[in-house]
Amino acid sequence: MAVGSEPTQLQLHATIRTKNGSCVPREWIYHLTEGSTDLRTEGRPDMRTKLFSSSCPGGIMLKETGQGYQRFLLYNRLPHPPEKCVEEFQSLTSCLDSKAFLLTPRKQEACKLSSD
Repeated sequence: MAVGSEPTQLQLHATIRTKNGSCVPREWIYHLTEGSTDLRTEGRPDMRTKLFSSSCPGGIMLKETGQGYQRFLLYNRLPHPPEKCVEEFQSLTSCLDSKAFLLTPRKQEACKLSSD
């Protein structure tokens, strides 16, 4: 990418299960800048997202910060990621001064990604 060119876009699609059990399609568009691990989320100018490398296959670790909040997230294509992935994530977040760790329960099947 040449100096002064537009940032590259990363478009992510997912289907998220809500509290009431229904599956809702979601889409995020991130703007990437060459030489940086920071992403800007389209439609959320106050939010910054930082990517972290992971040895976990099919997974992504990130840190979101916005107005008055900070959270670390581990996403994986598997409903139950390998224990080593969870341990790696906990280790990273503890080094970055995170005090609490929440593992969301998986009592239902994963939502199917909708094809539009």
